[in-house]
Amino acid sequence: MTGNDGAPARRGRALRADARRNEDRVLEAAAAAFARDGIGASVKDIAREAGVGVGTLYRRFPSKELLIEASYRHEVQRLCEAAPDLAAAHPPEEALRTWMESFIDFMAAKKGMADALRVVLTDDSEKLHTRSLLAEAITHLIAPRDGRPTARPDVDPHDVLMALGGISLMASSEAHRDLATRLIDLLLHGVLRD
Repeated sequence: MTGNDGAPARRGRALRADARRNEDRVLEAAAAAFARDGIGASVKDIAREAGVGVGTLYRRFPSKELLIEASYRHEVQRLCEAAPDLAAAHPPEEALRTWMESFIDFMAAKKGMADALRVVLTDDSEKLHTRSLLAEAITHLIAPRDGRPTARPDVDPHDVLMALGGISLMASSEAHRDLATRLIDLLLHGVLRD
């Protein structure tokens, strides 16, 4: 079950600050482990990498499937929340390139969780909601700055997202990561104004 923000719904009151930090560390360690080792990632190793006990991890995430689901949602949230910060701190091309590279990394991590995610995230409306959140992040990155357009007038953020998805499929292994970077360069050329 999820809350309105797409994060796992919590029973009772919100987490204390230290518990929130522990959860964030667990979710970050889980994302790295699932990207590296797939669904076979060890929960004990994830707990150790996060600096928490296995009992602490299992109290919050009683099954590996729930940990995978929460890790996936956490990564989507981080990716979406990065867009405004990148747009504020960097020129449009650099901000969009950095976000796109992060998206490719996210998709690589998602591949490691794919089998479990097929079981956990079967709801089509959930998939559409995630796509909408990611497209909103792209919208923020290509929004006009200082009254000047950033993107070409016919650019649709959903199309950019679909193109990035295609790039991530073509460059699905670390051996093809250079290909992803080259394709991102081509995509940026098609998205941004000269």
